Amino acid sequence: MTAHQKFEVHQKYEGFEVREFAACVVADVEVSGDVSSAGSQAFRPLFNYISSNQIAMTAPVIEEELSTEKWRVSFVMPEGSKISDLPNPVGSPVVLRELPAHRAAALRFNGRTTEKAVLEHELKLLELVKAQGLKVTGKARIARFDPPWKPPFARHNEVILPIE
Repeated sequence: MTAHQKFEVHQKYEGFEVREFAACVVADVEVSGDVSSAGSQAFRPLFNYISSNQIAMTAPVIEEELSTEKWRVSFVMPEGSKISDLPNPVGSPVVLRELPAHRAAALRFNGRTTEKAVLEHELKLLELVKAQGLKVTGKARIARFDPPWKPPFARHNEVILPIE
């Protein structure tokens, strides 16, 4: 079973939940393109980094839009990882980064993570969060939990929105 990024559910609302995410280390690659191609472009260097260093695969794979047509794709490192303990990704586009503990709203959805689907779910989550009087503190990110060969109807994806 693939280990998942650690969080605790703080509160459940109709259609979404608020979570407290634990601090963690991620391996990042920045790519250009649309949301549908970002994960594919970044997968190989990220996979090469973890597999060549015998680092266990975890879920989700996180995608964050940095600017129009520019994305950061991240693999979450196993729980308890510290940057100082991980191999330096020399000669690779991979960069290690620490994510602090934080609070976020999460909305789960199935299917493909096309630009249309992501935008639809992001807008829905933003509307639900605002209806509860919660304050958004950053950009949404996409979390993909399943491999691309899993049938779209069975895929577990989430839109995650940082909040106060």
